[in-house]
Amino acid sequence: MLALAFLAPPPVIAAAARTPELAVTTRLADRRMLVTGDRFWSMGTADGRYPAAGFHTRGEMGGFFAPPIKVLDGLWFGVDGQWLPAANRMRSGWGYVRTEFPTNDGLRITRTDVDPDGERAGLVGLTLSSSQTRTLTLSVDAHSELMGMYPWGETKPSQTTVNLPDTASVSGNALLFRDVGTPPGPNQLKHDWAASVGSSLTPVSSQVGNDFRGPQDPPVRCPASGPGTADLPARCDDTAYGNGAGGRLDYRITLAAWKPLTVWFAVAGSDTGPAAAQSTLSRVLRDPDAEFEAKLTARKAVDARTVVDLPGDPLLAQSVEWTKQNLADAVQETHNLQLRPTNGGTVYPAPVGTLDSARWIAAGFPDYSWLFGTDGEYTAFAAVAAGQFENIEAHLRSLRDVSDKVNSRSGKIVHEVTPDGQVYFGANADAGNTDESAKFPSAVALVWRWSGDRHFLDDMYDASVRAMKYVTSLDADGDGWPEGLGNVERPGMGAEKLDNTVYTIRGLADLVDLATAKGDNATARWAAAKVANLMHRFENAWWNGGDTQSYADSLADPGNTKVFQRHWIGLTPAEATLPDGTPIASTDHAVATLTQHEKPCYSGDLGLFHTGTGPTSDPAGNKGASCDIAVSSVAADREAFTLTTSIMAVAEGNYGRSAARYTTDIARVQLDPTLWEMPGAMPEIAPSPDFGANIDKKLTERSMVLQAWGSYGILWPVVHQQLGVDPDAGNGWIRVVPQIPAGQQRISGHNIRVGTGAVSVTAVESGQTITVTASGPLKMTIGAVLPTGASVKSATLNGKPVQPEVVRTTRGLEATVPGSGNLTLVLAY
Repeated sequence: MLALAFLAPPPVIAAAARTPELAVTTRLADRRMLVTGDRFWSMGTADGRYPAAGFHTRGEMGGFFAPPIKVLDGLWFGVDGQWLPAANRMRSGWGYVRTEFPTNDGLRITRTDVDPDGERAGLVGLTLSSSQTRTLTLSVDAHSELMGMYPWGETKPSQTTVNLPDTASVSGNALLFRDVGTPPGPNQLKHDWAASVGSSLTPVSSQVGNDFRGPQDPPVRCPASGPGTADLPARCDDTAYGNGAGGRLDYRITLAAWKPLTVWFAVAGSDTGPAAAQSTLSRVLRDPDAEFEAKLTARKAVDARTVVDLPGDPLLAQSVEWTKQNLADAVQETHNLQLRPTNGGTVYPAPVGTLDSARWIAAGFPDYSWLFGTDGEYTAFAAVAAGQFENIEAHLRSLRDVSDKVNSRSGKIVHEVTPDGQVYFGANADAGNTDESAKFPSAVALVWRWSGDRHFLDDMYDASVRAMKYVTSLDADGDGWPEGLGNVERPGMGAEKLDNTVYTIRGLADLVDLATAKGDNATARWAAAKVANLMHRFENAWWNGGDTQSYADSLADPGNTKVFQRHWIGLTPAEATLPDGTPIASTDHAVATLTQHEKPCYSGDLGLFHTGTGPTSDPAGNKGASCDIAVSSVAADREAFTLTTSIMAVAEGNYGRSAARYTTDIARVQLDPTLWEMPGAMPEIAPSPDFGANIDKKLTERSMVLQAWGSYGILWPVVHQQLGVDPDAGNGWIRVVPQIPAGQQRISGHNIRVGTGAVSVTAVESGQTITVTASGPLKMTIGAVLPTGASVKSATLNGKPVQPEVVRTTRGLEATVPGSGNLTLVLAY
């Protein structure tokens, strides 16, 4: 087909928004466009194209996916023998994306992409509107790439050897692509993968062959990843891994003047043969409008929980709204997982077990859309604050189930699991991350406190005990600090990592709560004794001191020598809290290190650096400001991850300090048109000095366009710290003790899910009075954190004088009273 030169059109009104939308019109070819369902997802660019993207299997992480397989490279549309031009506007909605194309001769076309939940299929609706009655030919090209989401490009085996060629045919009214056979190599299984592409309309003609990539034919091919391939083309259409096929369907349709018509297309995938793909295609095309409405209904239900009003920080309130949707975007599910520990992609053993199904909150798209321990455990805080209990419960159960089968119930929690069941890292034989196991009981306890789900507690308790027994066994020198890899996977660190220690202390303390709830007094006593011992020795062992004003990143054996490298984990003692809300770091050390980390040596324009700047023996030298004279052995890394910035935001809030700088940094990369890549999507890394910006990088070299962990730094500071919602639903009570940010007068949150009900809270400061109104289903402690230097003069609860309990915490002076039902507390100070 020939490229089409479009003329200036008469105006045609676009389809109405179905939810709030965020629009973008600039650099659409450079912006990734992601659409997800819990069993299907797709990624192209905002101009309506599907260039090669992603790095795990270079260029093959974009397109259409029915996990655990990829099904298509892309889908393209044409009218009357000419391909649709590049789109001129893309709009992100809740659970869908709309793409608008330039108008030609009175013909306006808008594309809507939505992936129904529960189906291994995606829907694409083309809405055509014409200024005159006309009959036209509508064409769709599809190019398949049926391949597993694992192996990757440089694992053993590689996709260069296991990706078998696809075939294309026409079956009924649809295109059918298949990849059938047994890949070469040991322990490979025979598969029958299929993709079906079609519409509810009957095509008038069809073709199949090797190409059919719409305007991206003939394709520019990226080489396979590996040595000697550093100089990539600026943009590719396919890769050396590609082994797909193609096809085209043509339709004749008649448009009545000024009467929009939507034609729905669908892509369906299966890893169990063509029948499943074809039946799924037929099912979603039976009533695509109803499928779309069901998606919208589900996403509006997501929005209806944790509704906040922050008049003094509207950007943060908007980020809460979109972050709830991002969490829902990230949910994934696969069935019939074949569990294999692949030792960092170096081996491919026979399966050690199977799992009927797994459901999880994916770490990031497109290259990390699978099950992680670390990512999910941080994301748990956001999930409960958003009221998304079921998804995080499923995530933790999936972690438990995979870990128990692969690690023979050792207690070790796996690190990374691909959708087909490959345990890339975290098996017993791996050196293996310690932090996932340490954080696991804390995530379980968190969900128990917010949900009050006794069945979940009973189901997860044994795994929580085994996880902490495993972590505490990783102590070769008997000093109580566990050995093993933590969140920072960088050279030069000692065997004992700060974050592992911090999360071990918290995990043991949370296990005390879990054991108490279960009536397991022996475990409660064991864990409590360890917490007391480690807390007593923590500051002396880990505070680095001097002008570093920071904790050591690790301890080197023998002798527990402190190693200081300025990594972000230095903030974890101020970020992690014990069950009573007390952070692990002492207040004086926390305040000192938070003040230090606010300086340019640690924080940039858009968040906290992975590794701060300062004197170093690394040949790269010091890249930035110096805030201390200590000489580190590693170079700085001024990449601002949304996770590192989240850690800083949460730590600031734990000590009653303003987190606005850091919550704003996170919200801006999601919502600021000058910074976002995909409107409304929380990225993995913000634009930063040692990373640049995703939008300026090749599509095969970017970080994630949507990453779940950044939600921690938005939802937790608002719901838990500002609004002060702190439930213990399993024991039937809740604390609601808001802290109004300095300079603001009013904050509120409604329908915050707790237990089987919901809590609402509003806090208003006027003159020298704070009024807190709260309601909920549990016994409540209601109160407020007073402004710095204030003291209580008088208090009333529902109009009656009361004497509040006044306690100084790390957040400040808290004045609280007990109550239940609908409460209004007025504190004069």
